[in-house]
Amino acid sequence: MSLKVENLAKQYGRTAALNGVSLQAAKGEFLALLGPSGSGKTTLLRAIAGLEQPDTGTVEFEGEDFLKQTPRERRVGLVFQHYALFRHMTVEKNVAYGLNVRPGHSRPPKAEVKDRVAKLLELVQLDGLEKRYPAQLSGGQRQRVALARALAIEPRMLLLDEPFGALDAKVRKDLRRQLRAIHERAGVTTIFVTHDQDEAMDLADRVVVLNGGRIEQIGSPGELASAPASAFVFEFLGDCARLKGRVDGSCIRFDGFEAPIVNAGRATGEAEALFRPWETELDLEGKPGVPVTVHDILAKGAVLRAECRSDDGRLFEAEFSRDHLPPAARPGGRASLRPRRVFVF
Repeated sequence: MSLKVENLAKQYGRTAALNGVSLQAAKGEFLALLGPSGSGKTTLLRAIAGLEQPDTGTVEFEGEDFLKQTPRERRVGLVFQHYALFRHMTVEKNVAYGLNVRPGHSRPPKAEVKDRVAKLLELVQLDGLEKRYPAQLSGGQRQRVALARALAIEPRMLLLDEPFGALDAKVRKDLRRQLRAIHERAGVTTIFVTHDQDEAMDLADRVVVLNGGRIEQIGSPGELASAPASAFVFEFLGDCARLKGRVDGSCIRFDGFEAPIVNAGRATGEAEALFRPWETELDLEGKPGVPVTVHDILAKGAVLRAECRSDDGRLFEAEFSRDHLPPAARPGGRASLRPRRVFVF
């Protein structure tokens, strides 16, 4: 393993930002730290970078004790949400900055710096913009300059703290693809902080889900989607609804109907089932299911989402393709709603 973090803890007053966090990352792996605000993901990233000193625990990289090294000695590349570019410097000078400020004995020759900057700008698809200033660039272009600058020092590890947070949705999606391609070509271990589950699931080899300073689950995007370890992970990874019932072997029984449990064996007796809108059926009133009133039909790209309320005011959602909208899905209509399958924790 390239990176090894063991039992890391960090306390701010009475608040535990990190509480016994342990994880590993292989050389060249893309690891996403995912969680809500306050979950500890940025504190963990800053501890790896050397910008925060943990109270207890260890951080090793390629067999070296990172906690005994300064941030410069760790040789990590950092990319933040707000670029942190020098406004008075051109693109090429921003990218070259980390090389030019090295002590004389370790500073590359000017020709080598110029060649490295040119190759990096080509890598991030900004060749031809060397002489522009940050104010002359779009937000996405500025973020790519920041990425090229982080790579210029030939980091052993690349750390990104919500780098797309200030960008609009389309630019974010375009940069996701570019970042993954850059990561693969650079071959550097990458740690990426985000609160956006789509970004984490699209980009990462593995995702670390944090909550309240602890790790809820570590796994590939496929593993997290198919086998979430907790109700928190299931809810954080996408829209869902809850429904109380009674576990009976591999299914859960509700009032007049039942549904299979995906993770059977995790609970017994009275339990709460969780399920997704796209695994929810909507039938005509009178069929087995939760009696609901359809309040609205919303378009979401290629699918339609029916927003429904039960008689006691609970919100449920059901998704369908535009070609298979059931007759019961009409605003103001009464219907019966039931999950096709559920998770129980």
